[in-house]
Amino acid sequence: MQPFDIGWTTAFTGAAVGFGGLLLLYAVGFMGAGDVKFAAALGLWVGLSALLPIWIVGSILAGVHSTLFLALQRWPVFPRLSLMLLGRTRAAASDNGSAAPRRRRLVVPYAAYLALATAAWMVWGRQS
Repeated sequence: MQPFDIGWTTAFTGAAVGFGGLLLLYAVGFMGAGDVKFAAALGLWVGLSALLPIWIVGSILAGVHSTLFLALQRWPVFPRLSLMLLGRTRAAASDNGSAAPRRRRLVVPYAAYLALATAAWMVWGRQS
């Protein structure tokens, strides 16, 4: 039995839209394949009608997180704290063999934001 009492056609349509929508972003290189598979499974689980609000809230959460990330990078107060929150440096070998510190790129899977938005939808969105 499906946990949200939706039919199979609605569930499979949600899975197809979730997979197809993010597959285009994967093909361009904006996200990973795990995000595409998560969106397909999410569409299968919640159906098509809940998928769009979850995508919108997940995108807003990702935007807020990236804005905070950029603000903390330029934060003049407590620079060590902002460095700790943003990530560590790692040594990368250069051409002459010496190790030079290099910033690691911060990657947060979009599936994490979708999961948070889905949890919020499960708590507040289904109470109507």
